[in-house]
Amino acid sequence: MTAQTPAADLAPKILQGDRRALARAITLVESGRADHRAQAAALLEALAPCGRQALRIGLSGTPGVGKSTFIESFGMMLTAQGLKVAVLAVDPSSARSGGSILGDKTRMERLSRDPMAFIRPSPSQAQLGGVARRTREAVSLCEAAGFDVVLIETVGVGQSETLVAEMTDLFILLMAPAGGDELQGVKRGIMEMADMILVNKADGDLKPAAMRTVSDYAGALRLLRKRPQDPEGFPKALPVSALAEDGLAKAWDEMRTLAEWRRENSHFARRRAEQSRHWFETEVREGLLARLTADAAVRAKLQALGDAVAAGQAAPAAAAAEMLAVLNG
Repeated sequence: MTAQTPAADLAPKILQGDRRALARAITLVESGRADHRAQAAALLEALAPCGRQALRIGLSGTPGVGKSTFIESFGMMLTAQGLKVAVLAVDPSSARSGGSILGDKTRMERLSRDPMAFIRPSPSQAQLGGVARRTREAVSLCEAAGFDVVLIETVGVGQSETLVAEMTDLFILLMAPAGGDELQGVKRGIMEMADMILVNKADGDLKPAAMRTVSDYAGALRLLRKRPQDPEGFPKALPVSALAEDGLAKAWDEMRTLAEWRRENSHFARRRAEQSRHWFETEVREGLLARLTADAAVRAKLQALGDAVAAGQAAPAAAAAEMLAVLNG
């Protein structure tokens, strides 16, 4: 950093699309240090008036479904159309060491060399669903830097994928050709969340199976209650092949159709407002939880009460009430 504050130093460069400044800013917002958090908040505040918005697309899917291959092919198609694409790929952190593989740049070699693309692998920091706590702030930074589309790749499928739905405009579920048993294993909550299901690997010998899977998912989606934020025909299932780069243009057309419909019917702005409120409340809750470990005396009390509960010497509810009484002073 220069002698200037990060906000004064980085904000103008980010607004000019400086990729190095963007990378430094994302590192800043990902930091857990108190001084860095204050600097990150000032930077985001300085960038807020620019009002730039990208189409935020969340992408999830089971391991091995080909998310990285899909993102690379899809991203290359978008950049060929003159769109600037940012990819925030959240890698799984080790629950023990906190380490992470961060291999997405290796898996997306072509896209990583594209001057119209920006790939940022980030450790999930053991957050539920693999969505890094600061990913939403990284999205805001990418928007300020002038990116047209921001893709957020999550670790995998689970109930916790609601987190990525709370920071994106479209939530895409990528699936592989599968039989009825696999379809039954997909949680209803995930199906209800998805704006679109893309069945990947619809090529070669797998194409017939992929088409049957598309039909199965389309039938399952029809059974779900139609959502007021959807136009007729959505959500829908489509076949794609990231490897053969087939079906990607059709999927992109459908994504734009859905996004434009939501914009024209005020669902887009309302959802962004609801998401902002949700993350404000989340920040407040996380700040309150942080107080439990910021003060040595409070931390010691928390440890003592936890030990008492674990040893069967205190009931969880009574111990929690005692801890809250300490916090309330």
